[in-house]
Amino acid sequence: MTWTDIKSDLAGAGYIASDELAMAVHLAQSLGRPLLLEGAAGVGKTQIAKTLAQVLDTRLIRLQCYEGLDAATSIYEWNYQRQLLSIRASADEGAASSEIEDRIFSEKYLLKRPLLEAIQQDVSPVLLIDEIDRADEEFEAYLLELLSDFQISIPELGTIAATTRPHVVLTANGTRDLSDALRRRCIYSFVDYPDKQTELVILKAHFSQLNSHLAEQIVGFVQALRKEDLEKKPGVAELLDWTAAVSGLGINDLSDDPATLQATLVCLLKTQADQAAIPSEVVQRLVGKAA
Repeated sequence: MTWTDIKSDLAGAGYIASDELAMAVHLAQSLGRPLLLEGAAGVGKTQIAKTLAQVLDTRLIRLQCYEGLDAATSIYEWNYQRQLLSIRASADEGAASSEIEDRIFSEKYLLKRPLLEAIQQDVSPVLLIDEIDRADEEFEAYLLELLSDFQISIPELGTIAATTRPHVVLTANGTRDLSDALRRRCIYSFVDYPDKQTELVILKAHFSQLNSHLAEQIVGFVQALRKEDLEKKPGVAELLDWTAAVSGLGINDLSDDPATLQATLVCLLKTQADQAAIPSEVVQRLVGKAA
C-alpha cells in the first residue's frame, strides 16, 4: 500500500489528511514504528488513530494520559482481591507457600491495562497513547521498552513479548517537551490547522448537502476567527459542530440573522474570556471577511 492509498483510504473514512501526514502514516506502517503527532488541540490528532483503526478494520485501544499516570493504570495490576481469596482457600487446603505463590502470580490474576492488552491481541490493534505530554517524564521510561522491543517486563512473570505489534499513535499538544529518547523511536509529524481548501473538503465530506456559498462563509469565518487573540482557537471538531448548528437553524447566509449567529458561537468559543473577546461588532467584521 502506497502513501497515496493511505490518503485515499483515510479520505474514504472521512479524514482528509495532508500529503505530509499521509506519508508519515505510511512510513510508520511500513517501518513498524510508532507515529508521534504533535500540534494544537483540535487539529485532528486523536481522530487519525480512530480513522486508522476503521481503515485497518481493527480494534482501537486508547490510553488517555494525565499527570501521575503509572504502570498500575497503564500496563498491568494484580487482582489483589482474587489473590487474597485464593490465598485463604489454598491455606484451608493445606497448600505449600511456594505453591500458593505460583498460583496467585499467574496470568489468571493479572488485570491487563491498555499497554499490556495492546500487545496481546491476535490481530494488531491501533494503540492510541493520547496526550503523552500530560503524563510525567517518568512515565515515558515505561514506554521505552514497549516502543523499542514491543515487550513488557513483569517481575513475577518475566518478559511478555508481543503476540502482534500494535500500530502505535502518540499525540502531544505541546504541554511540555518530550524526551529525545521517545522522539527517536517515532516517526514524527506536526499537524497544523488545515488550510481553507482542505477545510472546505472536510466540511463537504461531512455535510454533502451544504450549499457552496454557506460552506465558503463558514470556513472563511472560522479561519478568520483563529487569527483573533483567543485562549483556545476552534479546531476542526468545533467547525463541524458549528456547521451542524448553523445549518440546523436554517441559516443560509451568515449575515442574515446577526443575533442568532452570535448565539451559535458557543459551539466555537469554549472559554468565557474568548466569548467576551468576540462581541457582535467583531462577529460582523469576521462575517464581512468571510463573504
